[in-house]
Amino acid sequence: MAENKEIKVPPLGESVSEATVSRWVKKEGQAIEVDEILVELETDKVTLEVTAPAAGVLSKINFPEGTNVEVGQVLGLVDVGASASQSTSDSKAASTPAKDVIAEPTTVKQASVPAASTPYNVEANGPAVRKIVEEKNVDLASVTGTGKDGRITKGDVIQHMATPTSQQSSMRISEGREERVKMTRLRQKIAERLKQAQQTAAILTTFNEVDMSAVFEIRNRYKDSFEKKHGVKLGFMSFFVKAAIQALKEIPEVNAEINGDEIIYKNYYDIGVAVSAPQGLVVPVVRDADQLSFADVEKEIGRLGLRARDGKLTIDEMTGGTFTVSNGGIFGSLMSTPILNSPQTGILGMHKIQERPVAINGQIVIRPMMYIALSYDHRLIDGREAVTFLVRIKENIENPERMLLAM
Repeated sequence: MAENKEIKVPPLGESVSEATVSRWVKKEGQAIEVDEILVELETDKVTLEVTAPAAGVLSKINFPEGTNVEVGQVLGLVDVGASASQSTSDSKAASTPAKDVIAEPTTVKQASVPAASTPYNVEANGPAVRKIVEEKNVDLASVTGTGKDGRITKGDVIQHMATPTSQQSSMRISEGREERVKMTRLRQKIAERLKQAQQTAAILTTFNEVDMSAVFEIRNRYKDSFEKKHGVKLGFMSFFVKAAIQALKEIPEVNAEINGDEIIYKNYYDIGVAVSAPQGLVVPVVRDADQLSFADVEKEIGRLGLRARDGKLTIDEMTGGTFTVSNGGIFGSLMSTPILNSPQTGILGMHKIQERPVAINGQIVIRPMMYIALSYDHRLIDGREAVTFLVRIKENIENPERMLLAM
């Protein structure tokens, strides 16, 4: 008698009980291997991959793509030990969950492959990427690979799809003047949280500008030796994270939150760093950033940014931040008013560095300047505290030695 194993919705994280079936990687009747990715679930925070509990055949799919499911529900069944009626050699060639890697674009030979076949050479560990390429008709020759030896990863394909091209634009126009697309669960949640933040908090924004000359000098002087020793580049984010922590220690209200009629002051510094990922804006958290060195902060931001790009962030990596730093400058933004990441009471906005004439000691000089912005909850933080906080950021960046001496 055949044994069936259930494919259940796994725990989704704290306060998350529902997800959407975004994509079935396998179809009913297909042979599968143990731990092979079967289905992708999308929550309001992350995308999760559910794997096969045993080898056999995917005998039943209970919830089609686009439906909502709850923790513990049975997504489908695996007929343990069974073999597919079709040849299993092809399905095994697309199994083994690893890094979702496609072979180099130089192996593409579309003209010599029948229309019903896969028009590229896919390694055995790339089923998720294979599915995306087939469904979205992605031209691999136009995708830049960032994996080992230039191989194309799942993140590369997603990034390519998210980047508009003239050919894609013309295709959209030829199909009609409008296109109706259902919002992803993540995008819905982003919209909901941003609107909620505006409705529940009294948000104000104060601005200042920072002379980046001192940071530029430090980076230019030590960038080579820093990278050689720590294996990571010395960026701007670590300076602003460290500067923010110093300011948070002086103005604790900016590191607090309102809970009912109480104020929760937090004596730890988990700094959220806003990242624009292919699936939307996410805010992974650098834990206990006050205890990390500049190099450790840069490494952690790099690690989280890579996981965000590949859609691999976990719930724990995105919850519990006490303050957020957002860098719109990487997109060329000169000035903006960032929205609070509720229930936090403050968010720092960084912007584009631009050379401008400034007056220093009665002389007009050209300096690399950046506008910075602090959006804050006026229910808890008064204007004096907000302005003082931003001035401390400015002082720390213009005089980095203050951070070393905790001044």
